[in-house]
Amino acid sequence: MQKVVIAGSAGLQEEVTKWLKYFKNLNYEVLDYPRAIDEKRFMELYPQIHIDFLENVVKTDTLFIMNEDKNGVSGYIGYEAYAELLFGLSQKLVYKKNIELVLLKMPSLEVGCYEEIDLWLKLGWIKLYEKEDV
Repeated sequence: MQKVVIAGSAGLQEEVTKWLKYFKNLNYEVLDYPRAIDEKRFMELYPQIHIDFLENVVKTDTLFIMNEDKNGVSGYIGYEAYAELLFGLSQKLVYKKNIELVLLKMPSLEVGCYEEIDLWLKLGWIKLYEKEDV
């Protein structure tokens, strides 16, 4: 069974639910995904949630960046999702891990990491989502 980790904004729980269903319908094992964290316990819970997420990136076959539109920005990628993508890319380049790095869509020019994403796409290190990819 193929394994997937979904990365993206935890503030988009409706979209997270949609992608969880999508991957489960394709018989993927979803190792991790963006979770809403209780704000009152954020500092207590976040460190372990973050560690667990990165450990699951190491275990996965596919890292799917769910860069849905957010706050009027097309293909939004926040700093956290960018860091997770870079961690997956580091696994691929440095440790020769066989991992697919897939972005839902091309981010707009407004996204801070646009130039890096564009370069990595041109180099073939990452790819844009196509229904046949997953």
